[in-house]
Amino acid sequence: MTITKGLLVRLEAKHGKDDEVEDFLSSALPLVRQEAGTKAWFALRFGRSEYGIIDFFPDEASRDAHLKGAVATVLIQKADELFETSPDIQKIDILASKLPSVAPAETNTKGLLLTFKAKEGHEQEVIQFLKDAQPLVMAEEDTIAWFAIHLPNDEYGIFDVFPDNGGRLKHLGRPRSSRISQTCTFIAWQFPRYAFA
Repeated sequence: MTITKGLLVRLEAKHGKDDEVEDFLSSALPLVRQEAGTKAWFALRFGRSEYGIIDFFPDEASRDAHLKGAVATVLIQKADELFETSPDIQKIDILASKLPSVAPAETNTKGLLLTFKAKEGHEQEVIQFLKDAQPLVMAEEDTIAWFAIHLPNDEYGIFDVFPDNGGRLKHLGRPRSSRISQTCTFIAWQFPRYAFA
């Protein structure tokens, strides 16, 4: 099964609500695990009061089902109570990916999200660069999951998952990882239940 669609949700906690936001995100994991079409799901903390959710799907129907599911419903219900602004939900396309064939035994606690715009007229080169990076990432043991993404407004990016900071630093030491990136810590996560070719 191929991953082709995703969501990137950015959340800004109200002052003093960080613990409640983290509790909410952690509590969403059992609900997400019931969704057959959600193949990978991550709740993230980018920094003080900055949170996010990034999730991945095989197709548009699975993404739409998730957007109409229990987590999205509760997120909207709690938005005024927990967040400064409405959740910023972006639909993303997946250009290439790496997923483990089985869920890792240990909790993965580190991630990396980098986004950038392609120079005008060079979009196809950026897409090819991202697709060409996939075999390199497949060889990295400490890169547990990796997604090359196309966001709205002609932005592109990469989202990586690591077991610990050592894995993240090893990945960043590679020449292709020298771009500006935003680190994040996982609050909750879910990996696929299937092996992917």
